Amino acid sequence: MDDLSLFQRVAVWAIPVLFAITVHEVSHGFVALRLGDPTAKMLGRLTLNPIKHIDPLGTIALPLLMLVMTMGSFVFGWAKPVPVTWENLRHPKRDMAIVAAAGPISNLLMALFWALLMRLATSLGMEPGSAMLFLFYVSAAGIKINVILAVLNLLPLPPLDGGRVAVGLLPGPLSWQLSRLEPYGFIIILALLVTKVLGVILQGPVMFFLDLYFSLGGLI
Repeated sequence: MDDLSLFQRVAVWAIPVLFAITVHEVSHGFVALRLGDPTAKMLGRLTLNPIKHIDPLGTIALPLLMLVMTMGSFVFGWAKPVPVTWENLRHPKRDMAIVAAAGPISNLLMALFWALLMRLATSLGMEPGSAMLFLFYVSAAGIKINVILAVLNLLPLPPLDGGRVAVGLLPGPLSWQLSRLEPYGFIIILALLVTKVLGVILQGPVMFFLDLYFSLGGLI
């Protein structure tokens, strides 16, 4: 995407980023509803309208900053978390793990959706300036953002989804010890990011899924 202008990069990334973080959060709320907690529904958060989920920093400011800094090669963001009242769940400890897992799973399914659209674009030909070339770029962005969101959120560190899954699966004492890290989770992630350890941790799984989805899309 290095050949695209800033405006073109914004156009390419806008829909995939909004779609990725919106569906991720709605998936949490939908699964929670199925398991007995109507909180997200009562607050109007079970909607694909991105306006209901926008976080000014994570949905707008950070993605735009990263578009400028990385020339469109890497973008990340987040939405306002969908509230879940764990006391309403029929089996709170187990069900919270299921609710948490719904977010990353939805991202992996969305990456598959974008891979199929990429396959369509590559099969129909991508002439310069054509709609199929634009679809190809958007699909590539959709695969990247969803893979990154899925892999990052699967890290076993609260408050990430993987951490909440681990809390739900571990036996009592270990579960309690891990849950105590939640107030410090983002500080730990930031420290790992600054020291570049996070990139080392994520690189293998991210590249595995990118290769898989780009292969399905006909790029590899």
